[in-house]
Amino acid sequence: MSHVAQIRIAATYMRGGTSKGVFFRREDLPASAQVPGAARDKLFQRVIGSPDPYGKQTDGMGGATSSTSKCVIVSPSAKPDHDVDYLYGQVSIDSDFVDWSGNCGNLSTAAGAFALHAGYVDPARIPESGTCVVRIWQANIGKTIIAHVPVTGGQVQETGDFELDGVTFPAAEIVLEFLDPADEDEAGGSMFPTGNVVDTLDVPGIGGLQATMITAGIPTVFVNAADIGFDGTELQPAINGDPATLNKMEAIRVAGALRMGLIKTPEEAASRQHTPKVAFVAPPAEYATSAGKSILADDIDLNVRAMSMGKLHHAMMGTASVAIATAAAVPGTLVNLAAGGGQRDAVRFGHPSGTLRVGAAVQQVDGQWTVTKAVMSRSARILMEGCVRVPGDAF
Repeated sequence: MSHVAQIRIAATYMRGGTSKGVFFRREDLPASAQVPGAARDKLFQRVIGSPDPYGKQTDGMGGATSSTSKCVIVSPSAKPDHDVDYLYGQVSIDSDFVDWSGNCGNLSTAAGAFALHAGYVDPARIPESGTCVVRIWQANIGKTIIAHVPVTGGQVQETGDFELDGVTFPAAEIVLEFLDPADEDEAGGSMFPTGNVVDTLDVPGIGGLQATMITAGIPTVFVNAADIGFDGTELQPAINGDPATLNKMEAIRVAGALRMGLIKTPEEAASRQHTPKVAFVAPPAEYATSAGKSILADDIDLNVRAMSMGKLHHAMMGTASVAIATAAAVPGTLVNLAAGGGQRDAVRFGHPSGTLRVGAAVQQVDGQWTVTKAVMSRSARILMEGCVRVPGDAF
């Protein structure tokens, strides 16, 4: 009996923010996977170890969470005034699909660092020491991200004393700017798809539910924690161990996706799990993080918990943080009201692993709210580099 040999593909395993993923230079991929299609999807699934009915991804690089089931392709940018194109695939853990509908804000941090590691940035622009500005074209959503990557000795500086809640060890700080982060085309000309900062969603099994729906960073449906029986200080076990609660959150997500025009039928939501996100907000309240750290009400402006790929996220997605910053800056949204209302250009919110400060610049033009920029700090680090191996007939 003959057996197909494994093939080797150059790859880099990186942490970016509170996520991890397998990074590829496009030119290192097999020819059939350098373009969109089934071959690329199957390759990424096999690299990560999906679909896995056991939900463990034991036979792959995935970590059996939405934060660690990710692949990235980086290549020289075809866009003027950009250094690299960054394409992100969210690999489903136990289902047979890869979701390309949105960005990963955390891995955007790693994309900036990877651009330097991969030799995609003009050496003349890389200082001996200081900060290198990397202009990233986020190919999934067609947006510009600017990464301010620290450099020492002409190389990416990865170690440092910047601490990010949700990441155990300190590292070097990378500042990210998300330019014009609202997907106004998908939202019908406004970053609020319905034109309202608050709507009432008709959710099966729940009834009328107040919601703020926004497309900044990533399409997100915000609801009040109290309206769905929570207080906003919940940690993963309280949500992820309760099937009824998970079903309720998915029902909200599907209702929001329909109202935002992201899908036409409820059935389409099954293959679009990455977007929209659902998050619930609450006024500031004291709680203990998943690591046992005490967060005081005075430490934060509000509490936010967010769902990712059907589970409560252990910290906060970077793209959802952009949505939080933007919604908080617009008076009258549920996020803004939970933070105390009024005008604000930055908030510090509590999440299951700690706190995060994010900022956004918004303005009203012809009666429509728009966001020009959102800013946050993250970190990134190479964990391993070399080659991944997959069976030659896997894609």
